[in-house]
Amino acid sequence: MANNLQELIDQQNPVEMLRNSQIGSYIYPVVPADFQNWIKEQQAWRNTAVLYDQSHHMDNVFLKGSDAIKLISATAINSVANFAVNKAKQYVPTTESGHVIGDGILFREAEDEYVYVGRAPASNWLMFHGETGGYSNLDITVDRRSPSRPYGHSVSRQYYRFQIQGPNAWAVIEKLNGGPLEKLGFFNMSTMIIAGKEVRTLRHGMAGAPGLEIWGPYAEHDEIRDAIVEAGAEFGLVPVGSRAYPSNTLESGWIPSPLPAIYTGEAERAYREWLGVDSYEATGTLAGSFVSDNIEDYYMTPWELGYGSFVKFDHDFIGRDALEKMNKDDQRKKVTLAWNAEDLAKVWGSLLNVDGPTYKFFDLPLANYGSANYDSVVDADGTVVGFSMFTGYSANEKRGLSLGVVDPNVPEGTELKVVWGEPNGGTSKASVEKHEQTEVRAVVSPVPYSTVVRQSYQGGWRTGYQS
Repeated sequence: MANNLQELIDQQNPVEMLRNSQIGSYIYPVVPADFQNWIKEQQAWRNTAVLYDQSHHMDNVFLKGSDAIKLISATAINSVANFAVNKAKQYVPTTESGHVIGDGILFREAEDEYVYVGRAPASNWLMFHGETGGYSNLDITVDRRSPSRPYGHSVSRQYYRFQIQGPNAWAVIEKLNGGPLEKLGFFNMSTMIIAGKEVRTLRHGMAGAPGLEIWGPYAEHDEIRDAIVEAGAEFGLVPVGSRAYPSNTLESGWIPSPLPAIYTGEAERAYREWLGVDSYEATGTLAGSFVSDNIEDYYMTPWELGYGSFVKFDHDFIGRDALEKMNKDDQRKKVTLAWNAEDLAKVWGSLLNVDGPTYKFFDLPLANYGSANYDSVVDADGTVVGFSMFTGYSANEKRGLSLGVVDPNVPEGTELKVVWGEPNGGTSKASVEKHEQTEVRAVVSPVPYSTVVRQSYQGGWRTGYQS
């Protein structure tokens, strides 16, 4: 019986373990699937305004004490030289070999108080190094994401977290505020009053227009949400359900869930021994047509995921030596793949093929069926030239889209093929039904795919903003 992740992978190839995980689909918990329908909710973030409820699907890691900034600096590729109070920063840690573990957002809420918000890989990395790194003046606690399947049991968090986004978002925000509100710089924090309650704010722009992320005590969730929905009605604000919500990144260009690069490397052994058999890293699912016996073939560098501009060698951090030796021009590049409409229609139509073939179900609006998704992208000769890593459909673009990486010499506009579905009828993981593989033509396109976002989004990996 294994007691930790290291013992699990001592017993089996981690690729086989993850490709046949029985945990089921990756779920965005608690928030209802739909408020209107997913098409209208997608259209609202492009045309009017939306309310995203992000209260449940992310971890919160609270770091307090004078050593908190030392931990952040020691584990982030980003510089912390200009990390002031009331600022936020994307946090990207790498392993000793320079490969990405995950990412999320760090909020500096007070002089020695920070909150990391994001998926489990980066939060686990912070927790491990905070507990084992000899930081004497550090208090670190975690508020884990809500259970994927609460079965009616009560769910509570320390914070609620909302975003008001879309072209009409600022009109909604100023109505809530009772007058004009200063548009602070990107990723700057402040406060405002909603329904008589003070809320923290972060200047954001997830849908390509000025917006805010807001948060406060979870006990105030319903009251704040109701006030936002009421104020937004005249501006066409639509609450977005958990079905449509994750598909927004298809238009804006963030790859949320690369495989955390922690399954090999002697430097990471202690971490694998710290991770439990029930951890995200031990139970997550690896899905898609790309299959390699070597788990390292799934690892990503910061440049491949669009985080190259974040890498700063003004501080010592885990992975620095390896990253300094990498040639950034040799790294694969992040792209959008625009799927051929006729080929995608063939995939959907196979549901009605009584005599087959039946292809892997392409769910709407998001077709991912693993925690980390790697479909082979091949050229005309059948050579793998990249991966399709986050796949779905945008009603705004009327396109099947996927985010992925391709070799640096593949120009924009090239037609490639995505190999859709797993080999040999599919793996035994719970989220896979029997199916046949097929190939879908796809055109290498910009990131972000949305012209609106490319031209108006402020900051981050979408525009080369220096974090």
